[in-house]
Amino acid sequence: MKIIPIYDRVVVKMVEAEETTKSGIILTASAKEKPQVAEVVAVGDGNPHDGSKDAVAVKVSVGDKVIVSKYAGTEVKVDGEEYIIVNMGDILAIVK
Repeated sequence: MKIIPIYDRVVVKMVEAEETTKSGIILTASAKEKPQVAEVVAVGDGNPHDGSKDAVAVKVSVGDKVIVSKYAGTEVKVDGEEYIIVNMGDILAIVK
């Protein structure tokens, strides 16, 4: 199955959080922060959902690494993989 977002929505897959700190300390699952870096999997066409003619500029592409707002979006599970569908406004930056 394939997820195809509509309007100004973007499907992302979260990048796994680091399990070891830079100093070598291994973190337990409860000590890890919720990751905010994700990889863009699919992008909507930017058409507005209110019927107006002004399209929303979708500034990310498939494969981009992005920072999303904490707790943003809707989590979905498709074919055993977990994804989050976010609005373009919930994407804060592109990571280069």
